[in-house]
Amino acid sequence: MKNICFYFQIHQPIRLKKYRFFQIGQDHYYYDDFQIEERISAVAEQSYLPANRTIADMIRSSNGKFKCAFSISGIALEQLEQYAPEVIDSFRDLAKTGSVEFLAEPYAHSLSSVFDADEFEMQVTMHADKMETLFGKRPTVFRNAELIYSDEIGEAVAKMGFKIILTEEAKHIMGWKSPNFVYAHSHISKLKLLVRNQKLSEDIYLRFSHHSWTDYPLTAEKFIGWIASTPPEEEVFNIWMGYESLGMIQRAESGIFEFLKAIPYHAMESKIGFALPSEIVKKQEVAGSLYVPYPTSWWGHEKELSPWNGNDLQHEALDKLYNIGVRVRMCKDKPLLHDWLMLQNTEHFRYMSHKDAYGSNYETAYEAFMNYMNVLADFLERVNAQYPTTIDNEELNELLKTINQQEKEIETLETEVKKLKARKAKAE
Repeated sequence: MKNICFYFQIHQPIRLKKYRFFQIGQDHYYYDDFQIEERISAVAEQSYLPANRTIADMIRSSNGKFKCAFSISGIALEQLEQYAPEVIDSFRDLAKTGSVEFLAEPYAHSLSSVFDADEFEMQVTMHADKMETLFGKRPTVFRNAELIYSDEIGEAVAKMGFKIILTEEAKHIMGWKSPNFVYAHSHISKLKLLVRNQKLSEDIYLRFSHHSWTDYPLTAEKFIGWIASTPPEEEVFNIWMGYESLGMIQRAESGIFEFLKAIPYHAMESKIGFALPSEIVKKQEVAGSLYVPYPTSWWGHEKELSPWNGNDLQHEALDKLYNIGVRVRMCKDKPLLHDWLMLQNTEHFRYMSHKDAYGSNYETAYEAFMNYMNVLADFLERVNAQYPTTIDNEELNELLKTINQQEKEIETLETEVKKLKARKAKAE
């Protein structure tokens, strides 16, 4: 049986304020709260809330047969909690239906999977904890920021206990292979890979309202017809996009919400089902493995990392940022640790791109770079005040390992004490 796996990404960038050189050492607040609130309020009103209402209607009208998955970055969650808490409540309501699955990702929507393995693991754990607290269930499926994936990243994710990871349909990786199957990691057979169907996804979030598109207008009946007409052995259709596609990129007046509402009816008419990522791998056999020696992403035609690390400006910013990871993780200063997460947001580096600065509020890549580096200079001063550069990273790393080991030993001893107290209480 053919199954559609809908997945929506929810993330909003953190906007930095105009931060001048003379503010370094004087001003430790880096964010443009007005821009952040304005953006999150607009996207909540125009996209997230009406889209959640639509998804809820689809679940009810299909008696729970319609299903979809969401990944919400930690940064987006913080913005929603502060400026649009009603969106969090509506996601909680969706979670209660049992037809929705929430995925794990790096908390800061960062490039840590490529630049700092320890930071990556910490952020994934932090994000999974947050999702469990908010929605009552710990994620079992992983989705990296920007769908970045490689065999090495897959290994790290498998070590964290995940058995499913989402990845992009990169032609230089897939070759003749179809995305409409379940695959496995190149040498870790228990780690399953779900591959985004680029065409079907982009037909909705990019082309839906384009009058010049040869398939305009796109109806639910036509869309489901395309899936139904695929070879019978192709049974997995991963349709993934940013959630703001619904209501912002494709405006409500385009008919996007009516299109979505009609999909379950036409799918069930064609005997096509819906499945969550965790369900897909249980229903489908593995068709083979994918060899991904270098990181891929879901951006552009090349599907690689150049939007974030394709020029010297980006390299310098990333090097300076991730070179202090060990020092930051030694700190106990909560505002500093929070700033550390916010400064890792992928958009900061994409705005420095000469060719793909999507969503930038800077006039040039150089302006984005200078503003970020001014902020980073102040942040570095704060970190160095606690752990001076005279202590090298290797020495700090060993100290951090010792501290972590001591904390684990303390936790173990505390657990043993609780057990002994419980036994004593029973004996009495």
